[in-house]
Amino acid sequence: MAVATVLWEGDAATGILSAIDQTLLPGQMVRLRLETPQAVWDALKRLAIRGAPAIGVGAAFGVVLGAREGLDGGAEGVSRAARTAAAHLATSRPTAVNLFHALDRMRVAAGRLKGSGPDALKALLDEARAYYEEDLATGRAIAANGAALLTGLGDGDAILTHCNAGGLATAGEGTALAVILEVARTRKIRVYADETRPLWQGARLTAWEMVQAGVDVTVITDSMAAWVMKTKGVKAVVVGADRIAANGDAANKIGTYGVALAARAHGIPFYVAAPFSTFDLTLKDGSGIPIEERTAEEVSAPFGRRLIPEGASVFNPAFDVTPADLITALVTERGALQPPYTESIRRAMSHAAI
Repeated sequence: MAVATVLWEGDAATGILSAIDQTLLPGQMVRLRLETPQAVWDALKRLAIRGAPAIGVGAAFGVVLGAREGLDGGAEGVSRAARTAAAHLATSRPTAVNLFHALDRMRVAAGRLKGSGPDALKALLDEARAYYEEDLATGRAIAANGAALLTGLGDGDAILTHCNAGGLATAGEGTALAVILEVARTRKIRVYADETRPLWQGARLTAWEMVQAGVDVTVITDSMAAWVMKTKGVKAVVVGADRIAANGDAANKIGTYGVALAARAHGIPFYVAAPFSTFDLTLKDGSGIPIEERTAEEVSAPFGRRLIPEGASVFNPAFDVTPADLITALVTERGALQPPYTESIRRAMSHAAI
């Protein structure tokens, strides 16, 4: 991203979290100035900040904003205010495990604080900045590891993706889209972006990012994915994830499961690109992943225009879970994990912890 999706501006005592309001793209580029943890909570809830890694980064800085309220109480006061802010931010979105990973890390950092209030607050900001920098490095590694799996693609070949897992969803160039951009640096590939209803993240955000990068992108309706795979030279599907269970089952934006089924039917490899912070080893499989359900109005009246009749019910899960046996590889910052995922994930996570 030429412009950072989320970015801390200023020092610990007076700085703010600056974030692109993704609900207004592609029509308007507006940066929010978030000065309180409640403002960050609101931005997360209404998807102004979205995408699992970006949610985690935003929440980490949100803890710093909340910790300011304890400045007069020294390190103990800052720590107490940080934990209060973390508890509130944890209620914003249930599915993306990066949120809880980031908040847990900030809680641990808060427990180590010493000295004066200003010194403690600066240490907390340093931790949030470190988390941000790690996400940048993670995206670069995922891009390289994913591109290595796609060396067989040539000029004119196509990749299909669902939802948005680009720079708008992270601190850097993204996860799935970082892989695609890395491939596009050496080959003239084509990208098919599912529009991703009901909030159109593919049409609004992925297509916008691809246009900004000069990549050939075609937006398709979600219902076209299988036919496009059959007729348009799609050689790979690359998507992101919001939570991955210990067996490799992966939660991503609603519609991903159907895309994976179509890819299997057409013999097309289906890759999930995600950082280790997206893995949840407390869950043995995807049945335990909490699925966020959002308001009926997102389906019945998208962008303020009512499309379905009064009296009709709406089911609006924001995510679905793709079973591990439909996933060709899990692309992480430590390499591409292969089946059986229970073993490869455990080995990779153990190595990362060293």
